[in-house]
Amino acid sequence: MKLFYSPGACSLSPHIVLQETGLPFEIVKVDIRAKKTEAGADYWAINPKGYVPAIQLDDGGLLTEGPAIVQYLADKAPEKKLAPANGTVERYRLQELLNYISTELHKSYSPLFNPAFPEEGKKIYKERLAQRYKLIEERLAAKGPFLMGEQFTVADAYLFTVTNWAGHVKVDLEPFPALRAYQARVAARPSVQAALKAEGLAK
Repeated sequence: MKLFYSPGACSLSPHIVLQETGLPFEIVKVDIRAKKTEAGADYWAINPKGYVPAIQLDDGGLLTEGPAIVQYLADKAPEKKLAPANGTVERYRLQELLNYISTELHKSYSPLFNPAFPEEGKKIYKERLAQRYKLIEERLAAKGPFLMGEQFTVADAYLFTVTNWAGHVKVDLEPFPALRAYQARVAARPSVQAALKAEGLAK
């Protein structure tokens, strides 16, 4: 498999999951602005959506969208228990979490990275993130150490990745001690350290 990524972007989530699975893979760095791979290939020709993550499967097919990719990877290594079994209520709970992270957290960060977005608008999105993180804080405090309890899942890889952006765009996590402890706990995992190092984000 081949993961197309941009350092620290949402593609870090499937990168962490790949490290967790132990499956063989390679990574291809993409310049998202130029739409070129590190080798100079036209990324539009690889992924018509133009963004990361995308994963080239062993049969040559392409799979896009982070929540779909991480579930595919989890199902390729079921013994790692990165996702509950398909058809179980717990699997739908996982999908519920992935959707929440994708639509309520991930998309709320997007305007904060846009230098042309007005400061007043950014303030609204930061307030929205604080409201959304309050639910995550309560869940972690009640269920921890991970989103689904004792077992690390693909939802944790995604939440860690998105929340890791907070410092870059000045989202205040001080009111969320359980979340901050969670971020440190996930960051210490060997899979996370390996992915961060491979992307040039850690020594």
